[in-house]
Amino acid sequence: MSAALDQRPAQAPSQRTPAAAPRRRTRVLALAEARWAGAALVLFLTALPLQLTGSPVWAWGPLYALAYAAGGWEPGWAGLQALKDRTLDVDLLMIVAALGAAAIGQVMDGALLIVIFATSGALEALATARTQDAVRGLLDLAPTTATLIADDGTGTTVETSRLAVGDTILIRPGERVGADGRVLHGASDVDQATITGEPLPVAKQAGDEVFAGTLNGTGALRITVERDPSDSVIARIVAMVEEASGTKAPTQLFVEKVEQRYSLGMIAATVAVFLVPLAFGAALTGSLLRAMTFMIVASPCAVVLATMPPLLSAIATAGRHGVLIKSAVVMERLGQVDAVALDKTGTLTEGTPRLSAIRPLAGSGLDEIALLTLAAAAEHPSEHPLARAVVDAAHDRGLGLPAVSDFVSTPGVGVTAVLGGSTIGVGAPARLLKEPDRDGTAARAAVVAGELEDGGGTAVLVQRDGRPVGVLGIADRLRPDAAGTVAALGRLTGTGPVLLTGDNPRAAARLAGEVGITDVRAGLLPQDKVTAVKGLEQAGRRVLVVGDGVNDAPALAAAHTGIAMGRAGSDLALETADAVVVRDELATVPTAIGLSRRARRLVVQNLVIASAFITGLVVWDLAGHLPLPLGVAGHEGSTVIVGLNGLRLLADGAWHRARTVTAP
Repeated sequence: MSAALDQRPAQAPSQRTPAAAPRRRTRVLALAEARWAGAALVLFLTALPLQLTGSPVWAWGPLYALAYAAGGWEPGWAGLQALKDRTLDVDLLMIVAALGAAAIGQVMDGALLIVIFATSGALEALATARTQDAVRGLLDLAPTTATLIADDGTGTTVETSRLAVGDTILIRPGERVGADGRVLHGASDVDQATITGEPLPVAKQAGDEVFAGTLNGTGALRITVERDPSDSVIARIVAMVEEASGTKAPTQLFVEKVEQRYSLGMIAATVAVFLVPLAFGAALTGSLLRAMTFMIVASPCAVVLATMPPLLSAIATAGRHGVLIKSAVVMERLGQVDAVALDKTGTLTEGTPRLSAIRPLAGSGLDEIALLTLAAAAEHPSEHPLARAVVDAAHDRGLGLPAVSDFVSTPGVGVTAVLGGSTIGVGAPARLLKEPDRDGTAARAAVVAGELEDGGGTAVLVQRDGRPVGVLGIADRLRPDAAGTVAALGRLTGTGPVLLTGDNPRAAARLAGEVGITDVRAGLLPQDKVTAVKGLEQAGRRVLVVGDGVNDAPALAAAHTGIAMGRAGSDLALETADAVVVRDELATVPTAIGLSRRARRLVVQNLVIASAFITGLVVWDLAGHLPLPLGVAGHEGSTVIVGLNGLRLLADGAWHRARTVTAP
């Protein structure tokens, strides 16, 4: 019975568990905030052309009123709830300003302010929901059931949540590991990229540690459970992401940082402007009009629009060039970073193993083409990533691959196949070089394999009838723009980036040397990456983390700002990150930072302009007599000026200038 359990055939490739967790995505319209914001926007866009074309008020007035109600009731209610806690937030202030604008005939301006705030709230709610979706979806990586092996060798399917430390479970070929544990029996290659980020499957045999959620290869493994399912590495990743997302203090835009003092001061000043003249015998109507004028010219509408257009314009420009910035807050934060931590596999590298070297051995009678043809023919039936790299390299060179027979794949060792009457073996040198070395061929093969592995690659030995004939090198290829990006990030932040990777130290050191990174931290689990990021931030740095995998998600969440590589990024990384490089162009990262810094400079310019207008109009209203229409014109004029100034970043030249700033 035990042997039958272990030897159950592997699943067909199309039936195997997918490498990524199923996507759970909250639909936009499933969120109440999005529905109300959408309704307000539709109503506004319907009313606006009617007003501009001279339609009667009864045609567009009710539409604007409904837009006020749809987009304003939720932030208004939230503001009233805040008042119960004796706080005054900007939402309520914006509602009051919008109603004030409507009261003096500026209905369209107030509606636009309502739509902007409602849309901002909807986007924030959507981002939060999508992150929660990704965290929940991560749990799907770990299977819900496992085969529990009893003392008599029989197997029973049980829920993984019922597994206890000391239990023995069977992991069949193609299945995901159900719990953290250690191999008791069997050998296989296990893809554990979700945990460590390593680009290639890792050979596992008796005594080796395995993690829940990793994908087993072609061998069967018996594992003793060493951690409770609630304490597995995958469960701790979920907990770390949730904790980091919940505790990372949200950076607020400038207007929100000062909203309490400004709001209270403006309301108190408005009341004073109304009451003080009455105490000295002024007319009620005149005092009310002066107070209304004061409230309009002192309202922070221009300050809000001074902040948002540059940031939103920068977001739009970055999006056109393949960088998705998720919010204005993120765009603001991005320009503040002064330290960068980079993942290795899938970030600095392409994340796909490729053939990097073909080394025929002297005396084999083979050249590079013949050696590659021999190895690719033997590897063709295999599904191992190393085999795919060899076969793809042969196809890229247009080589025809002869048919083989008697194909056998041995987990952790390699493959054998018969070709032209000879037995061809392809696999790990350490596992294949076991025969006595009568003529020094095996020694030469070992030297070549060592050279390739010292260079950061994986060596694959090719044998014919038990005799080594050549060695292939396979490596994860460096992105062409990696070195330039590292240099640009160093210039922007004043310090070289840090490499954080779960890969082995030798491969990490080799790659770091190629791109110019001196601070290398290898062999890290997800919690180790978080610790490294927190250490940098405790030293006073604002850290940008760039990564792509599930194992990077906790660090992306914990960092000041996180950017995910989009093309091969895991769902969790994409949703947890603050920004996504959609086209996997690493060089866009420093350009996005430069663009953020330009946007922040424009924000400062706009705030100076808005403050100057507000101060001038307020002084005029208090010291003299500011006519209400002139006050409205001045207020709206300042809004238009800062809005147009912020829209400068919509031009393509803004992106190119940001790239020029990062160039040497």
